[in-house]
Amino acid sequence: MEAVKEKTDLKTQEYFVNMGPQHPSTHGVLRLMLGLDGEIITSIQPHIGYVHRSIEKMCEFDNYRQIVHLTDRMDYLSSHTSNEAVSMLIENALEIEVSDRVKVIRTIFDELSRISSHQLWWASVGMDLGALTAFLYGFRDREMINDIFEETCGARLTMNYNVPGGLMFDIHPNFQKRVKEFITHFKTKLPEYDQLLSDNVIFRMRTEGIGVISKEDAISFGLSGPTARASGVALDLRKSHPYMAYDRVDFESIVMDSGDTYARYKVRILEMWESMKIIEQLIDNIPEGDIQAPTKALIKLPKGEFYQRVETARGDFGVYVVSEGGKSPYRLKFRSPSFSNLFSLTQMAVGGKIADLVAMMATLDIVVPDIDR
Repeated sequence: MEAVKEKTDLKTQEYFVNMGPQHPSTHGVLRLMLGLDGEIITSIQPHIGYVHRSIEKMCEFDNYRQIVHLTDRMDYLSSHTSNEAVSMLIENALEIEVSDRVKVIRTIFDELSRISSHQLWWASVGMDLGALTAFLYGFRDREMINDIFEETCGARLTMNYNVPGGLMFDIHPNFQKRVKEFITHFKTKLPEYDQLLSDNVIFRMRTEGIGVISKEDAISFGLSGPTARASGVALDLRKSHPYMAYDRVDFESIVMDSGDTYARYKVRILEMWESMKIIEQLIDNIPEGDIQAPTKALIKLPKGEFYQRVETARGDFGVYVVSEGGKSPYRLKFRSPSFSNLFSLTQMAVGGKIADLVAMMATLDIVVPDIDR
């Protein structure tokens, strides 16, 4: 008989794998260079820029009215709120006071956009982790909001409804009725989201304790929105720097402290309840008034530097403008939440399994054109 060979320790070797740039779970044209030891992630490096369109440079050649609508093509799931940020910057720079009617309508649209974005996010989280039913339910409910948008704005995604000084036109006569019907409907459907995913034992095993980011690290990375609030960072611009009608409504800013994938999931679920609460307080109290404050056809900002922030579905979106007094900015810079949120992966994913990376990515809720610009 052959001598039994002496057993030796198995050795592993680190290797590198590209996840993307064409990959369904990156939700856009994003490339992740993964260092792997077996199925354990040892390093992760995001490579961005695949859909870069030089929007900031384009803004230096467009007038201020045109710039508003370029923001549609960044975080397209928060297009109304991004439009609002540019419009508010112009209004504040020119000391234009919009009517209470505009403030209330904008706020209602902000929260409908937040719910719509979170619905699409929830649908994709389920599908990323193998729950196809969630995708169907999420899009079922989101269609009602898209129909409301289409009736008033003429568009379902990139609404182009905000303009400097107010709104493109008034709300549709059916707007209040349809919004209230949606709220009544969604209050009965949102508990289904908990039944399908939130309380699902398999889903919780794949998300609890996975992809933890501490409060200190969240601040260090510059995280914002639900991603930051899930790590205990109580940053919500609707509370800390109220704009439009947020100072006249009562709502909670959802903050958790575990900082894991499940906390980022749960914050967004609870936020949809709070968004409905905000809408309910405003929908029957839309004041009368003009929908457009008088503005010049060709807007020119005074010389100086201007900055405006809003709370999108993904977090702190900022617009910085340097003006030399002309019809176009000398320099414009967008501060997008998805950029900072994405790079937290370089810490939260290391040491985890490659299968867990999909769950972490899903609850960061990034929109790649918001990163690339």
